[in-house]
Amino acid sequence: MTTHSTHNVAQGSAYVGVQAGSINGDVHNHHYAPADPSATPQSEFEVGVQYLDRFLLDTARKHIERAVARGYPITTRVQFYRLVAFLSGRTPRQLEAEEWRRLLAIWDDPPDLDEHDEWTLGLRFILRLLNSDDSAVPEAVIGDLESLPLRQRRYVLNHLDGLLEGALGNRLWQKSVAQAQQQRTAGDRLGRAWKFFHPAPIPPRTRPVAPADIVMADRVKVGIGAALLLLAIGKLTVLLAANGEFGGMIGLYCAAAGLAVFGLGGADRHFRHRRRRAKDSELQPPRRQHPDARPGGFASKIDRLFTHYFARYRPDKMGSAQWLAETAGIRRHLRNEVVDAYREDRVNVERVAWLVRYLASDVRNRWNQGTLTAYRQELRVPLRAWLLQITGAIALITGFVWATSAVFSAAVLPGTFWLVLMVPAAVTATRAVCRMVAERRRVIADSAHRAAEQFRRREAYDRWVAKLADKPTDIEMATWLECDRKVITDQALQQFQLQPSQVVAHAFLEAPAGSARKRRAADGPWRYTHYRLLLFLLTKDGVRQIDLELDFRRADHRDTQRLNYRFHAISAARIDGLALDKPTFHLTLNSGETISVQVTGTDNKPTERNEDPRSTTELTVDASGLRQTLHVLEGVAAEGKDWVRLRGEQADDRLAELSRRTRGLLE
Repeated sequence: MTTHSTHNVAQGSAYVGVQAGSINGDVHNHHYAPADPSATPQSEFEVGVQYLDRFLLDTARKHIERAVARGYPITTRVQFYRLVAFLSGRTPRQLEAEEWRRLLAIWDDPPDLDEHDEWTLGLRFILRLLNSDDSAVPEAVIGDLESLPLRQRRYVLNHLDGLLEGALGNRLWQKSVAQAQQQRTAGDRLGRAWKFFHPAPIPPRTRPVAPADIVMADRVKVGIGAALLLLAIGKLTVLLAANGEFGGMIGLYCAAAGLAVFGLGGADRHFRHRRRRAKDSELQPPRRQHPDARPGGFASKIDRLFTHYFARYRPDKMGSAQWLAETAGIRRHLRNEVVDAYREDRVNVERVAWLVRYLASDVRNRWNQGTLTAYRQELRVPLRAWLLQITGAIALITGFVWATSAVFSAAVLPGTFWLVLMVPAAVTATRAVCRMVAERRRVIADSAHRAAEQFRRREAYDRWVAKLADKPTDIEMATWLECDRKVITDQALQQFQLQPSQVVAHAFLEAPAGSARKRRAADGPWRYTHYRLLLFLLTKDGVRQIDLELDFRRADHRDTQRLNYRFHAISAARIDGLALDKPTFHLTLNSGETISVQVTGTDNKPTERNEDPRSTTELTVDASGLRQTLHVLEGVAAEGKDWVRLRGEQADDRLAELSRRTRGLLE
């Protein structure tokens, strides 16, 4: 038949599984992922099973069927998984003619059955479901289901709950929903789901200690000043000894010793004052904004992390704005350290978030404990340094006066010359020595501080790694999401006052919500913290649609829109953007309303691994239900209400043929 006012458009060199303005008869659509020539049939089959457990149904079917085509031995286990993969997530009405032929071909060479084999039991139960009709007793079938081994029973309830119609289908759906409600928060989902979205943290780093920066001028001053000082002391010693002024010699040496003692105390005092000024400067608010924080760059992202976590980790009874103002200096200092330590390696900023969080909480804790400025007490000049300087000054002055008096008595002119030379040489050398000693002590102090800080950061890192140790697997994430789908679908059925048997086909479309964070496991699709979900329930009378948002970490959702429309109200269904790895689904109604959903969000670049964006998009599209949704709605758009009738008649005929072929296996 031909339906008017229907059009489907593919844009941007998009690959579309089915694209039609009108459909007559069956549509055959097969799209296979490229094979891995190095994979054995056995490994390819097991990969397919893993994808099935992650509810990546199209990908699972491809791998399982490719393994069989390459000669993988057909056993009851293989046949069980083939059936589950073929039928999962679909009703018999949704299978294409070619898929039915392949489903029937499975039984051309049936495997040997072992009455006590768990896979034989599971296989026979699936065949019984396919051969059931309205005369089947629901209690008997459900009893057989309960007697299945746990693994096979879970596969039936997780994947084949939409296989039947009538009262038996309603009972099977109820069992499936009951299991989903139990599994929805199993495995401590509420306490663990958030961990999936945190990348592996990068080990802590601290800024390397700068080597001692002793300028050449100070080295020259010490060398020349010390040489002139020793020369003057030597000349004065000879001069005083020649004139028998031994008391003056004692005064001279006393002044030299006093100078050494004074310098020792002065060097300690200079180091403490200098280090305190450096520490104080770390707390001073910056005079200007970050000139190196390029928008969207690593430094800019680190800025945002510091602002976020310092606002979050603040003292009690202090507002965020006040705390950010109080800590502007230390925040700037720590931010620069983190940027310098990690920027060169192009580290994903999310892997450094744990360190920023630790630094923010550490500053808050030190503020609460009053130890943020504890260094001021530690660097206060001790009494010992004051006593050394005072003692040294007294000895220096006393000895110098004593020696000067003796020099004037022995030889005024030469003695005055050497005294005048000795004073600036001593002052110059002493100041330079104080600066050199302070710089070397700075290196020692910085090294000790760095070691202590590295130890504390390593402890924080180890705690965070331990906290993420039980991060959910992708299979757990997929299972939780599938449970969400079933619970949501069941609630939708109740809202629309529908029985499961009244739904002839359904489709779920998933996409990231605007505020979603994303993460993916190896060889897996993108998973999101928040989803936008579109549920389409097709009945004989039309389409029921619910648009909702799912908070995955909290297993909570809320409806945002509910629509009811008849089949002829659908004007067009299309998908575009696949060539750009940004597939977008569009559904247009005759009223002019358009529903658009971008399945992979606005950013589809891998975050941690060098992966092919196209393979990631394929997996994400598979997980989203996009192809199934498009297929169902295209058929409805093209054939209207007749799609339900024709598919129902075809399914009945094909189920009858399947029953004839497999009757012997049930006896």
